[in-house]
Amino acid sequence: MDLRLVPPAGAAWAGAAWALGTSAAWVWPVCAGALLLALGLIAFAALRRGPGASGLPGGPHSAGVSRLPGSPRPPGVSGSPGGLRPFGASGSPRDPHPPGAPGVPRPRGASARRLAGAAAAALLCGATAAGVAAAYVDDVRRGPLPGLAADYGDAVVEVEVTGDPRPTRPHVRGAARAPDGVVLAGRAVRVSEDTGRVTRTRTPVLVVVTPKGRAGAAWLALLPSTRIRVAARVAPPVLQGDSIAAALRVGAGGPPRIVRPPSGLQRKAGDLRQGLREATDPLGADARALLPGLVVGDTSGIPAELRDAFQATDLTHLLAVSGANLTIVLALLIGPPHLAGRAERRGLARLLGLPTRVTAVAAGALTLGFVIVCRPEPSVLRAAACGLITLLALATGRRRSLIPALAAAALLLVLYDPWLARDYGFALSVLATGALLTVAPRWAAAFRRRGMRPRPAEALAAAAAAQAVCAPVVAVLAARISLVAVPCNLLSEPAVAPATVLGFAALATAPLALPVAKGLAWLASWPVEWIAWLARTGASLPGAQLPWPGSWPGAALLALLTLAVVAVGRRLLHRPWACACVALLLLAVLTRPPPLTRILTGWPPPGWRAVVCDVGQGDAIVVALGEGSALVVDAGPEPAPVASCLRDLGITRIPLLVLTHFHADHVDGLPGVLNGRAVGAIETTAAPDPPDQAAYVHRLAARAGIPVITAAAGERRRTGDVSWEVLWPVPGTPTEGPNNASVTLLVRTAGLTLLLPGDLEPPAQQELLTAHPDLPQVDVLKVPHHGSAYQHHPLLTHLNPRLSLISAGPDNPYGHPSPRTITTLRTAGSTVLRTDTQGSLAVLPGPRAATSEGPAP
Repeated sequence: MDLRLVPPAGAAWAGAAWALGTSAAWVWPVCAGALLLALGLIAFAALRRGPGASGLPGGPHSAGVSRLPGSPRPPGVSGSPGGLRPFGASGSPRDPHPPGAPGVPRPRGASARRLAGAAAAALLCGATAAGVAAAYVDDVRRGPLPGLAADYGDAVVEVEVTGDPRPTRPHVRGAARAPDGVVLAGRAVRVSEDTGRVTRTRTPVLVVVTPKGRAGAAWLALLPSTRIRVAARVAPPVLQGDSIAAALRVGAGGPPRIVRPPSGLQRKAGDLRQGLREATDPLGADARALLPGLVVGDTSGIPAELRDAFQATDLTHLLAVSGANLTIVLALLIGPPHLAGRAERRGLARLLGLPTRVTAVAAGALTLGFVIVCRPEPSVLRAAACGLITLLALATGRRRSLIPALAAAALLLVLYDPWLARDYGFALSVLATGALLTVAPRWAAAFRRRGMRPRPAEALAAAAAAQAVCAPVVAVLAARISLVAVPCNLLSEPAVAPATVLGFAALATAPLALPVAKGLAWLASWPVEWIAWLARTGASLPGAQLPWPGSWPGAALLALLTLAVVAVGRRLLHRPWACACVALLLLAVLTRPPPLTRILTGWPPPGWRAVVCDVGQGDAIVVALGEGSALVVDAGPEPAPVASCLRDLGITRIPLLVLTHFHADHVDGLPGVLNGRAVGAIETTAAPDPPDQAAYVHRLAARAGIPVITAAAGERRRTGDVSWEVLWPVPGTPTEGPNNASVTLLVRTAGLTLLLPGDLEPPAQQELLTAHPDLPQVDVLKVPHHGSAYQHHPLLTHLNPRLSLISAGPDNPYGHPSPRTITTLRTAGSTVLRTDTQGSLAVLPGPRAATSEGPAP
């Protein structure tokens, strides 16, 4: 394996990554020192060349064979002034004893010269990449925007769009859902400050917009090369050493002000992408969202929960422009790559009668069109380079010799855009391509030797090799490892090629015949729906992901663990019973059967009556009603945490789901409650505030066919030995704000009394105590409003809870829970537990006390 270009490429990568986060005052002296050292090594290598350097001892051209002057030449040997050279069967000179062969000594100094040359090349490439990176950083810091960003100043900026706009990921910020926004990468070309100074520049920026109403669609429709004018607050980038100089935060407003329309080439590419979207409009939700992502990397329509499923199964490479897309399309043109240069070649080129040279030109044009349609961004160029290398490897059958090509591509791309040296996607692309060229063929051969058919062996080897090599980087990026990545990638592989080919066919035919494009998109929807089902199914398994330290030491540990697993796996392949046991163990880890999980972890504890789920900064409470059935109060801010909690508790039926009020930290996790569970009804407060989040709840309920009812004070319900009563809100009592309209429940179960007051604040707490002067003391209190400092202390004193449970998120912006509230409760003799430090909390009935107060929780 030729690894000569690997050290220079690695040195360039490391040099660029180091220089991007280092002051230029350090970078240039280090680069100068590296260049001087490289020149010294080159001089050392030149001086080491001596009389016997290029041959064996005895002469520079000696090949270990000599004859006396005038003696006859042996058969098959050609003479030369310096010695004899044997010829091979083809007549070409061939040395039967090359330097370094067994029994033949190496030329004197060859190893030292080779080592010096390799070190010099690495130093030169590293210094060059570091210098280019320092120049890029200097370009980022040039102009007025960095200074304005440091002061959070205002400016009117003309920005040339350089990337596709994308919607921000919806998330909950405190009690509210963050407004929908749009972000786009651009280059500031003109800056007008409040002082009247106008500066022309070329500074990379990120534009963050919070548009009103339908204006968001106009922002998302912007094409690269469009020039817009924005009035923005200039803020510094989130991360130091980022590729942008500033973030331009544009306030809520109308559509963008376009100064110059996009170029004709970008308009044509935009028309093609829009045609693909129109062709996918009649499809189902998953296919409509995923097909543009699989074909051209357009992920703007993919919902958050589906994106999370792809991340959990490590299928996100399918949603980005990857080298596999280009490889598949080029293979459609030239047929099987290993036959591309032969008379028996296949593919569309042969059917059209294209000569070999014309086919090569057509493949180049197709590659250029791929880059233009998918945007000529560094990520697309990276994908094109890696795709062509993979295709070349398949065509030549010389996978090992293509490592220098991969190293050269990485070297050139880092020099072209040094920011790639810190890009996780770039690292994953290079590592995956390298694994497919080196590790996968060895593993495929090993699988074939053990009786596996060639195609399944190659598919399994490719998926396993790519996952093994990329997993440490993914762990750094996501702080987790996926246990379902290999099977999900393996099962999705047969669907990727037809989906990509049909998708590109729909893309090409949409401008000419939209009905035909819709038919092709419909055919592509079948494999796309399969991929979406795989992602959702894999992500829904309880053990699909394992947390892992998101750091480089954690990545190194995972790499060592992977090597150990591979070493042990080679031995286990010879033992069928051991393989079966490992498969059963992996199945148990993935499915996590509740009885087995309870034995191993002790969670959930037997006999639990209520659980406060750890859902971060929000509420989700589960009250047991029987085997697999529960009353659920609130759903938390995100679907995944509450879904995980309910799954661990074994809850499959929810006769009643109570949403105390419509703040996002109580209702945005609703999809996680509804998914895979039978819900009888959803009960809510009478105050539809905030209106958009109330509409969100009603929309999800209508989609799932679940009735929504309104809670009323005095309402009583019973299921088995569990009963509950609605205490608040009392009709006719004014409430201010959503918190004070929270549905408040008094629950009795197994002799325990629990009060669940939602987010009631002091005015409503006082009204609650006034409306219910006979309110009993409780065993368990879910402390109102996440333990906020704003509490009506007479209510806490009256309730006198033995156990106070606080649901809050770690490092939340409100400082919940308040030390003052905790001190008040503990002074009154209550035991205080909190989810932000102790995780999910389970309540069980304890042994009966000596008094008649009932069982202790």
